[in-house]
Amino acid sequence: MNPKPLLLALTASALASCAVTKAPTAAASAAKSKSGAPKAVLNDAAAKTDELDDYGTGTTVSDPLEKVNRATFWVNDGLYTVLFRPLAKGYEKAFPKFLRTGIDNVFDNAKYPVRVVNCVLQGKFDRAGHETKKFALNTFAGVGGLVRISDKVVDTADIPAEDSGQTFGVWGIPHGPYIVLPLIGPSSARDFVGLAGDYAMNPANYGLYFHDKNGNHDWMYIPPSANTLRSMPGQMKTYDELRKDAVDPYLAVRDAYIQQRNEAVKK
Repeated sequence: MNPKPLLLALTASALASCAVTKAPTAAASAAKSKSGAPKAVLNDAAAKTDELDDYGTGTTVSDPLEKVNRATFWVNDGLYTVLFRPLAKGYEKAFPKFLRTGIDNVFDNAKYPVRVVNCVLQGKFDRAGHETKKFALNTFAGVGGLVRISDKVVDTADIPAEDSGQTFGVWGIPHGPYIVLPLIGPSSARDFVGLAGDYAMNPANYGLYFHDKNGNHDWMYIPPSANTLRSMPGQMKTYDELRKDAVDPYLAVRDAYIQQRNEAVKK
């Protein structure tokens, strides 16, 4: 059996940390606030008002592809249930927490080019210097990034991560249409373009670029596949928290995603 189609699909699900990003608590709370409301007795106008009250987070995004997006959302939901969630649970059982943390640290450290390039493009030169210091500390003192030594240093702890989508936002480029990507999940036209740049700059994905046409270097699929697998538990947990008890899971995830991305641009 040729594993490449599955591995490519798994890799696609982790192209961006924004696939199912951590959303603000307020957005998640808003998604749950109407779980017991008697919708059946509301007329259409009142129902629309309630919907806006529940999911209005002070952010707006164009959603002209809502019907297609909703269909993709539910296909993704099914795939998460039958494929990704079991894989995530299997990964957690197979690897102890300390080892999973070390693996996460290594892949996060490898994303240094993505973060530092976008810091420079946004004119955040001090932060670019801090990112470089963080990378050096974790790479050399942290045994290749296994240990986040940078967390113990004041100017390298809790540095907001930068990506290409945020850079476009800083430049004043709007989200454009909201898009639900197959496997990946919520995005926007702006973030989708940024996603391609981040993917190309992330060394963890280079295995896909340097294999020959005959497939004689299958080992090069290991880094991107491992990156996908190790990110699944966190992504599934965040997705489940957003979706739980929501009147409309699609709106809950959409609004939480846009709010989180807007706040990331401001940091």
